Amino acid sequence: MRYRDRVRRTLILPLDRHILLLSGRVSFEMIQKALAAGIPLVAAISAPSSLAIDFARESGQTLIGFLRGSTMNVYTHEQRLMHS
Repeated sequence: MRYRDRVRRTLILPLDRHILLLSGRVSFEMIQKALAAGIPLVAAISAPSSLAIDFARESGQTLIGFLRGSTMNVYTHEQRLMHS
């Protein structure tokens, strides 16, 4: 069992008001783990896989890629974000 999986299992905090920030490509597995933890928004500096986009769309999660400075690509469920 990997360290992050052990940490996730020991958390008791509600995570439905948190986001998951990733430093690499967003995989289908990371979207699955975020959903299992109750995290509704996943953002990364790189691109998501096509399977990650499909799964996020179907599961109601917001997925953001290419997050750099004030720019980003929103792939799913944009309505969760505030616009300014």
